[in-house]
Amino acid sequence: MPTPMQLAILVLSLALSASAQFQFFEQMFGGGGGGGHHAQHHHQQAQNVPSDSGWYQQQYEGAHCDKYLCPGTLACVHFPHHCPCAFPAVEDKVELGDGIAICASKGGFKEGEALRKIELARKGLL
Repeated sequence: MPTPMQLAILVLSLALSASAQFQFFEQMFGGGGGGGHHAQHHHQQAQNVPSDSGWYQQQYEGAHCDKYLCPGTLACVHFPHHCPCAFPAVEDKVELGDGIAICASKGGFKEGEALRKIELARKGLL
């Protein structure tokens, strides 16, 4: 039976992972200028991407990987906790143990602030 701290860390990691994946989709489809937006004429207004995950599922299913295919980045790695963060310039990767890793927004006023807060949460001090 997991301890309350382990459950809290798991919930935190799932929330941060979901946040990172939404940032990934925003960059890939909307805000990042990827995915064919270059062919649009300047007089046309950019269209929002439809809320259909079919394109992503096609990319995931079509990716060749004989190990573990990271769902957030489509990187092929040996173990799930080796998955890279989608945006390493603005995210820190934290390994929580037991093969679990999360990506957290760097944020904060000091270098390593997100990592420090995660460590405090692991110790039950936050």
